[in-house]
Amino acid sequence: MQEYSKRFLGSEVGQKAAENCFFHVIPVPYEASVSYGAGTHLGPDAILEASDQLELFNGHSCPGDRGIFTHKPVDCGKPAEEVMENIYKATQNVLAMDKFPVLLGGEHSITFGALKALKEKYGTFGIVQFDAHADLRNEYSGTKWSHASVMRRAVDDLGLPLVQLGNRAFCLEEHEARKKHHVTSWDAEYLCQNPIPENLIPADFPKLIFITFDVDGLDPSIIPDTGTPVAGGLSWYQALNLAKKSLENRTMIGFDVVELAPREGSFVSDFIAAQLTYALMDLA
Repeated sequence: MQEYSKRFLGSEVGQKAAENCFFHVIPVPYEASVSYGAGTHLGPDAILEASDQLELFNGHSCPGDRGIFTHKPVDCGKPAEEVMENIYKATQNVLAMDKFPVLLGGEHSITFGALKALKEKYGTFGIVQFDAHADLRNEYSGTKWSHASVMRRAVDDLGLPLVQLGNRAFCLEEHEARKKHHVTSWDAEYLCQNPIPENLIPADFPKLIFITFDVDGLDPSIIPDTGTPVAGGLSWYQALNLAKKSLENRTMIGFDVVELAPREGSFVSDFIAAQLTYALMDLA
């Protein structure tokens, strides 16, 4: 198994064989359905490069000591269905080794390929989505593989339960889809004005969790470089505390960080996206 030349936290974490690394980072530079700002295909490499500026010790632990293997990027130069299959196979290969997949996007549609592989291995599990948008449209701009439809594919096609955190932009169709698919949603307007609810995650939600983190879930003052920024988002520690709360008495089986759209000459968003990735590793 060949490691990518750009390694997550390569400046701090020594090279190890794939089988000796717990975290397996899968870069997915896919961009086909962005609806506003472009550049998400540059996101994975920007995160990998920025990760070299992170500290191994995050203030209370060293997640990188568990080993981080960075795979070659998924081939995204195909039609959407083929790209999803490529993502599925890349995730499947990591799961076959009993390792922990970390996907770096790329637009949010990439999540479907990972979810498909995880469902094959684990059966039913829960999704916790951090996002400014609900992504529950059945299709958008003529395709069901749109970044605006990825959570609809998750609940509709894969039948996975979903909790949404930090949404603040969604249409009537998505509002109705929430009700139809029994989606638990805590929108940003509530979360930003109230303490974290004790019943954040339903009692009957699965014990295994996949976190999908669209960086526009954070307020644009934190990560401005994303395709569709929306005011009124989550703060840094608020988001991390929500992630910790969502995992109480539960186990994370993988996560992704998506929708970074790097801007030339600016490194703030790149670094914070890398910092977010490492912070989520700390919860695994």
